[in-house]
Amino acid sequence: MRTANINLQEIFNEIPEEKREETRLSFAISNKLDALMKERGLNRKQLAEAMGKRPNEVTRWLSGEHNFTISTLAMLSAFFGKSIITV
Repeated sequence: MRTANINLQEIFNEIPEEKREETRLSFAISNKLDALMKERGLNRKQLAEAMGKRPNEVTRWLSGEHNFTISTLAMLSAFFGKSIITV
């Protein structure tokens, strides 16, 4: 069996800068949401129930791969009484 001698840094360098930044921001938002949930002592199911959402939607939010809309970010900011993002 052949093995590939591919340098991980070479692969990373092939990812466009805007995609890397998009991923960084997505994970920053999900980390902020996770921290706010912990501050309130909420698990995924409790947050979903409090916001009238399904638990699988909250799971997507926390995955770091969800593409948040301004509306969702505003809804989350209003719920927690704190900004989710800073512009």
